[in-house]
Amino acid sequence: MKTLNQGSQLLLLFVLLISFSSCLEDKCDGTRTFVEYEAVFAKAEEFRVNNIEYFETRLLENPGKIYYYNSTLIINEKYEGIHLYDNSDATSPTYLGFISIPGNLDVSIKDDILYADNYVDLLSIDISNFKDPKLLDRQEEVFNLYEFREELGYFIYTKETERSIEISCDDPNFNNQWFWNGNQIFADGSASFEASSPTGINNNINSDTGQGGSFARFSVQDEYLYVLNLKELKSYSITNLSEPQLLNTVQVDWGNIETLFPYGDYLFIGGNAGMFIYDRTNPAMPTFVSKFTHARACDPVYVQGNIAYVTLRNGSRCESFVNQLDVIDITNIENPQLKKSYDMTNPHGLAVINDDLYICDGDAGLRVFDKSDLNEIDDNQVEHINDINAYDIIPLSKDHIIVVGDGGLYQYDSSNPSSLKELSFISISK
Repeated sequence: MKTLNQGSQLLLLFVLLISFSSCLEDKCDGTRTFVEYEAVFAKAEEFRVNNIEYFETRLLENPGKIYYYNSTLIINEKYEGIHLYDNSDATSPTYLGFISIPGNLDVSIKDDILYADNYVDLLSIDISNFKDPKLLDRQEEVFNLYEFREELGYFIYTKETERSIEISCDDPNFNNQWFWNGNQIFADGSASFEASSPTGINNNINSDTGQGGSFARFSVQDEYLYVLNLKELKSYSITNLSEPQLLNTVQVDWGNIETLFPYGDYLFIGGNAGMFIYDRTNPAMPTFVSKFTHARACDPVYVQGNIAYVTLRNGSRCESFVNQLDVIDITNIENPQLKKSYDMTNPHGLAVINDDLYICDGDAGLRVFDKSDLNEIDDNQVEHINDINAYDIIPLSKDHIIVVGDGGLYQYDSSNPSSLKELSFISISK
């Protein structure tokens, strides 16, 4: 019987060591904790109803976007409908009631006709008597914001639960931020997600329409309604107010588009990949003019004169670590140029009144800058209200602004921008 020589023995020992080492490398004993989220779905037969309900009372619990129309303050209750307040006396707004619109996030109004999203549908609602709202028109499948599952309906958003699980490092989901398991979603805690789920005062506003904040996705301009839908700009004729007629759909690429700011003959669109400018000289068919691209970030836009102000922030869906203000020269509308960028904490909505720039800076509060020197904006902060979380703003006039945040809705006398005076506060029910 032959015996292995010394060289062969060493080779065999080396092979055995490698095999043993590989086994050790394949074995793992780490774990990660994932929080369970409840996936919220909506079925078409549940929200496609013919009646619009009015309620005298409804708690304000999860405020979304804000809108102002003929002394009426409108606050969206995310995915539920709209709260209405008589704001004739800004020091003492009076609650008028709640209009239930399931799946609602955005509204725009002309001559008492309210246009609203109802999950994937576009509704036209007569609110001339807000206590008796009447559904005039429903256009189905206008918005494709939500994933559809045949047995469950549209995936709208998620709600965190108190349940969690631990998975080991040999689980295929171990390195994910989040994953589906049946109809449940599990996330590692760092994930923040939602279903795929703007003088400087807007000079297009007149008495028969209203005014939205800088996160508006709908806009009425003259006899036209413009709405954003992920990567699309849709143009409707509202010559017949009760029944919008779709005229044109423009594909806006380069990521999702989220905010719409009309200014003069142009539409400025904010998206997570940049600012896009469309000419609406032919209002039925807006045409692409130019774009200003930036790192991926959530992106509201506000325009005054030949300057566009864009806030970039990190957060859900934004895929960015950027928190800044971009000042963009649009003198040559076909070739926007970055003038300067300024670091911010977590900027959201913004507005400009004369030489003053208002920025809702998230947890850092509401900040006011004298922007008369565009190259020294950060050195000219004139007011800072730091005890509120601020995310959107409507400038009603040079003397009156409305700010909404996590704590509620604030109204300020802005006649002296360096010393804002609170006029009233509408709190959120916790």
